[in-house]
Amino acid sequence: MKIATWNVNSIRTRLDIVCNWLKENPVDILGLQETKVVDAQFPRSPLEELGYHVYISGQKAYNGVALLSREPLSDVSMGFAPVLGSERVGIFDDQKRLITGVLDGIRIITVYVPNGSDYLSDKYHYKLDWLVLLQEYLQILLSQHAEGLCINGDFNIVPEDRDVYFEVPENSQKTGTTPKEREALQSILQLGLTDAFRQFNEDEGQYSWWDYRQNSFKRGRGWRIDHHYLSEPLRDRAKSCIIDVAPRHLTRPSDHTPVIVEF
Repeated sequence: MKIATWNVNSIRTRLDIVCNWLKENPVDILGLQETKVVDAQFPRSPLEELGYHVYISGQKAYNGVALLSREPLSDVSMGFAPVLGSERVGIFDDQKRLITGVLDGIRIITVYVPNGSDYLSDKYHYKLDWLVLLQEYLQILLSQHAEGLCINGDFNIVPEDRDVYFEVPENSQKTGTTPKEREALQSILQLGLTDAFRQFNEDEGQYSWWDYRQNSFKRGRGWRIDHHYLSEPLRDRAKSCIIDVAPRHLTRPSDHTPVIVEF
């Protein structure tokens, strides 16, 4: 089984790129982030014609997540509320950032973690609160799925200094590298999750996102913020995890590129 994650930065803008990639890389499941389209306008037909079942949770112009699967998924749900309850979740499901389903007993969860904007902004605190909910959500699901759990997506956090092109100050205030964000991510991983990419590759300079500005891609100024995290049963089954840089070379690409884990 192959599972991929990809922040496509608008599925309608990037539809041809995604379809062509799937023809060359017919993964079993593809989790998409930043689809940026309401459900009624999601371009389902071209993806269904490629043999994929399409599950979506979108909103206009911002956010939005989807799961594409060659086989039908079971127990599909969107957002935190189906697990944590609406009262606990409050406003945090208003932004469409999480979708999940089960295939062959494996629970796949695709997330688009808030960017956080400026370190001093309300959006930064929203991000930290969102991550607390994610930890609670995953803790419950981990207790329910002995066969395994794969959480993937754009986390908007670099786990370690080697995951970003610049030197990170000890008390960094650059969102995505701040101590509080990294601590929140580590608290989630301490539930018993493994970074699939680092299971197979310890090298520096391995990135999945490059800013469109300042010729960042050609200059190698990237961030590794797109991840697969695996519970113990899947960690032991994993064969590889790679970053496919090829789509980032294309005309009008997403600023992110796919990350694929194979079992």
